[in-house]
Amino acid sequence: MIDLHSYSYPAFSPSLLAADHSRLIEETQKAERLGCHFIHIDVMDGHFVPSASFGLDFVKEIHDKHHMVNDVHVMIEKPWASAASYVKAGADILTFHFEACSDGTCLQKTIAAIKSAGGTVGVSIKPLTPVEAIFPCLNEVGLVLLMSVEPGKGGQSFIPASLTRLLALRKEIDRLPFSKRPILEVDGGINALTGPACLKSGADLLVAGSYLYGHSDMKERMDAVLKGGR
Repeated sequence: MIDLHSYSYPAFSPSLLAADHSRLIEETQKAERLGCHFIHIDVMDGHFVPSASFGLDFVKEIHDKHHMVNDVHVMIEKPWASAASYVKAGADILTFHFEACSDGTCLQKTIAAIKSAGGTVGVSIKPLTPVEAIFPCLNEVGLVLLMSVEPGKGGQSFIPASLTRLLALRKEIDRLPFSKRPILEVDGGINALTGPACLKSGADLLVAGSYLYGHSDMKERMDAVLKGGR
């Protein structure tokens, strides 16, 4: 289990969903060369969300090709059933969806499976899920991922109400002792305008795909957002 508090924030977790899929290892290593400490890997099963992307085999393939934190976001049904497999495949952080758990028992089973396998637990919520729904488990997870678009595909526009939701989560997280505070991550529509706004609303970690990949000035784009969020 990694200590997320040992890293400096704010920071980026570049999303490989928007990278060149014909050269994913090179795209991953590019993020590392530019100073990133996290790399975001979206796993979609085509059931929990309509789209499908990456999977267990890809996590196994990519996890040791770099030295960054493997920030794996699984948008899958029944996450408790395969959580341990993803951690063993190389997921340092395994973030599952609160909505994929039908009750508190399933939620606890998923958290326990990730921890037992040696992973850091992340929990994610969709835009229409009240942030208060995950307040009871904040002290049991290492990361909270707020989706600022509907999960399932890249390139969507940022939902402005996400800023209020970030503020509410930040306030609740800060009630906890420092060592128990999860890192607050946001994913969806992050760019030169929304990124700084998210940081000012309390986000620690920004997931960005199309804003970063496919551009020759990837480093300058990250630096501009981080500077603008101060």
